[in-house]
Amino acid sequence: MSKIVQEITSANADYVAGFGDKGNLPMPPGRQFAILTCMDARLDPAKYAGLAEGDAHVIRNAGGRASDDAIRSLVISYKLLGTKEWFVIHHTDCGMETFNNEIMADLLSASLKASSVDGSGWHDSHAGGGTTDGKFIEWLTISDQAKSVLSDVERIRHNSMVPSDIPIYGYIYDCKTGSLVEVPEATEAGKAS
Repeated sequence: MSKIVQEITSANADYVAGFGDKGNLPMPPGRQFAILTCMDARLDPAKYAGLAEGDAHVIRNAGGRASDDAIRSLVISYKLLGTKEWFVIHHTDCGMETFNNEIMADLLSASLKASSVDGSGWHDSHAGGGTTDGKFIEWLTISDQAKSVLSDVERIRHNSMVPSDIPIYGYIYDCKTGSLVEVPEATEAGKAS
């Protein structure tokens, strides 16, 4: 058993000891909203948005992007579980700003091993074989945070499965201060009608 597995199972045992009546929480989120945000380990939506268990749906992926799967989750969140407001929250210093589709495809072509980055860019170990399959994926990289938040809000808003009466708000989480900074153009684009 790895050290990480031991740490996780030990932490879970402690959690179970204080679990209390959380097993009685209903499936729908109590505060009826959802957040789409990045998987970055520095972001803790429960803390920056004041959430407790059972409050909200939190959908996470690389960059917090409005991928097909993220939209699928938001639609389920609304249609089956009653959320009424959605937030798209990207963040400063995001890893998705450090590469583009071509770089990712080239790294995967070189090998499937982990790559490294330094001041001159991304580097691959060239250990083992790679694949060209990465050339056929839109990696949803980010070149401008405010523009990507706006683009994602618009993509969600214009999806035929998304009702027009759900407001969609756009924010950027500042990794240096912990502040949520609104992207007014995104919130305007996501306004309910």
